[in-house]
Amino acid sequence: MSLKDVIEAADRPDLTLAVINREASQPLQSMLEELFADQPVSIEEHDRVDEAADTVYLLEDDTVIATSPLHELSESILLGNSDLFITGTRSPLEVDLPDVIVALENTRFRVRGYPDSSKEKFLLITISRYIEGISLERGDGTHRASFQRLSRIEDERGTRSVYRRLSETSVATHVYGVPDRVPQFDVTVHGGQSREICDSWFVVSVPDETGTHAALVALETGPRTWEGFWTFDPATVTELDAYIRRAL
Repeated sequence: MSLKDVIEAADRPDLTLAVINREASQPLQSMLEELFADQPVSIEEHDRVDEAADTVYLLEDDTVIATSPLHELSESILLGNSDLFITGTRSPLEVDLPDVIVALENTRFRVRGYPDSSKEKFLLITISRYIEGISLERGDGTHRASFQRLSRIEDERGTRSVYRRLSETSVATHVYGVPDRVPQFDVTVHGGQSREICDSWFVVSVPDETGTHAALVALETGPRTWEGFWTFDPATVTELDAYIRRAL
């Protein structure tokens, strides 16, 4: 087993996000289409009588599996940017994922970072912060996160704040990366320079007993290009947590 194996096992059939009775501006629709361009998620528009305007359906084989107001997608992802989290302007506890985004779990995404794309990577960043918020709110269990280089924890004010706060809870917090600068607070550091540590991006939250299991895992497959997925499936999250604990 490897992180690459875990990612390649995420092989969910293609999904559709359908915007129903759109009244929102065309630029907002264009942003949604851009966000999911070249992904296994198609974007459609439909007009339907007696259904609420600006509603987004997530469809799998023409079956609605989740719905969200379009404004929730715009507020959480479409109109956001990574600086909100890097600077600490938005706390992980303020991240409220739309149901249609949560339900995209186990879908493998390939995203590009800036300057190739200003939006694609932000989707995974938002999921990462959401998972950090789960661990912070729960206050127990185990939290594991990789940073490629541990200096990023100190260099990004928002990230430093999150992991300092985690260190002050009962969450067993583990951080992974090249140990170019070790955090100056109480977390367990796993320094290394293996390929998986240098290329990986994961955030894993496992409760002690009851609570939400959550994980995002991705690998950098090229310059500023990432491939990965997120999941809330307890079995998958537990298996991933066990692999990281054992191998990294």
